[in-house]
Amino acid sequence: MSTDEKFDGMLMAMAQQHEGGVQDLLDTIFNFLARKTDFYTGGGEGAAEKLVNSKFKKHQATAIAKHNREQEERAEQERRRKEKLEKKRKEEEEAAKMMLDDDSSCKIEEVTDEMADKLKAQWTNRPKSEADSSSVPGPSTAAANGEPQNSSVEDKKPEDSKVKEIDDEEEDESEKGKLKPNSGNGADMPNYRWTQTLQEVEVRVPLKVNFVARPKDVKVVITKKHLTCGIKGQPPIIDGDFPHEVKLEESTWVIEDGKILLINLEKVNKMQWWAHIVTSDPEISTKKVNPEPSKLSDLDGETRGLVEKMMYDQRQKELGLPTSDEQKKQDVIKKFMQQHPEMDFSKCKFN
Repeated sequence: MSTDEKFDGMLMAMAQQHEGGVQDLLDTIFNFLARKTDFYTGGGEGAAEKLVNSKFKKHQATAIAKHNREQEERAEQERRRKEKLEKKRKEEEEAAKMMLDDDSSCKIEEVTDEMADKLKAQWTNRPKSEADSSSVPGPSTAAANGEPQNSSVEDKKPEDSKVKEIDDEEEDESEKGKLKPNSGNGADMPNYRWTQTLQEVEVRVPLKVNFVARPKDVKVVITKKHLTCGIKGQPPIIDGDFPHEVKLEESTWVIEDGKILLINLEKVNKMQWWAHIVTSDPEISTKKVNPEPSKLSDLDGETRGLVEKMMYDQRQKELGLPTSDEQKKQDVIKKFMQQHPEMDFSKCKFN
């Protein structure tokens, strides 16, 4: 830990106890200097003000430089993300073209009337098990054949419903025994309550004592992979391993109103939802986590895009629909087929 960060935990704990924010925190600090030190009088007239101004300007410059640097980094990350997406799109188009060019069955051939009749007969008489989504006649095709336009779709609905029911049963089986997340995407446990965002976890532990608890009355030990907390001289209220690592320098704790121990844990992996605080406790269903849009807006461009894609793909899988990558491949193939109507794609298989 650097010298600059040596007192971060102590100062963060102080800041969290000032409801008025930085203004109240500064008032407390200057009040302390006035009462307990000769800060205002020891250096001569104007010396204290001069010292404050010099330190203010020093750290102001550092803060502004950091802010500008972070803005530039975010802009650079967004630029790289767009370049990566464009490169991926071009690679997929090239891959689709190469796949079609290499497949001998996709070559343009002149078809005689006799061959056309034979292919039509094979297509019409093929077993139902070979049918795929491309064989379902659209409105124009069905009308041309004198068939009801929605007959094939209606026949397919019961089978689709059956498949969906089976998928739901399998999903429910994997979720058995897991708790439903509370309003904060955490859980209400018998001895504490926890909530989370993608960046951090908050744990509220009622101390259940008949006196106003102070920091000296509690024991809190936070390591990268373990948490122990409770009243000194009593069994720990929480004592177990984290499911994932936390950042020690950004994790803090304070006592609220002398009755509640509030612990803030900074996640190392900011793209992962926790299923529990300690591995010995029951898990929540992370599939049912519902983050607020305002929380996603706090992320940088690249991370936010990845998180939104992950959430979208998860919902698509639950509904039995293609993920964003699968849909993109389908769109590339469809676009290529539309651009080359002269080619015969009937014997091509696209995975």
